[in-house]
Amino acid sequence: MDDDGLIARVAAGDDGALRELFSRHAPWLAARLRVVLPAVDVEDVVQETFLGVWRGAAGYRPDGTAGGWLWGIARRQAALFLRRRGPGELVLPAVVEADMGGVGDPTEAVLSRLDLEKAVAALGPPGGPDRETWQLLCVEDRSVAEVAALMGVPEGTVKSRAHRARRTLRAALGDRLAVEGGS
Repeated sequence: MDDDGLIARVAAGDDGALRELFSRHAPWLAARLRVVLPAVDVEDVVQETFLGVWRGAAGYRPDGTAGGWLWGIARRQAALFLRRRGPGELVLPAVVEADMGGVGDPTEAVLSRLDLEKAVAALGPPGGPDRETWQLLCVEDRSVAEVAALMGVPEGTVKSRAHRARRTLRAALGDRLAVEGGS
């Protein structure tokens, strides 16, 4: 049976279909989640993802791919997981790893994380419009339309805030980027 059929069976309450979806998709979801989460937390997020599948299967529309739908749920679960961890965890480990260039030096990792935390702080206090827009768009991976609806502002306002947030982050990381770019 294809994935769309399995999801339809999950919507009807078939836990065997959920197990089949899990066995097909959990390994690649876990591999992708390891890029943005500590390895010890991946299993929890994968489990939360499939709980989300169980709860949301009735709303599934086979317009795209089932894998894309599953990945969307996994991304949201990862973002929620990181958000529950608090501000120190909002800087995704993948960003730190990419910034380090695979060097593996713990001192560089700490400095990179501090640079990123300072850059995020430059967006303003938690809950401020630019920071909240950045949080919803970049960390939680929501669409412009979703962010506009959540914040109660027009989509154009969300786009303007996102542009301003990117400029602010670039400026805050400018010295670091210039040093690395010149190496």
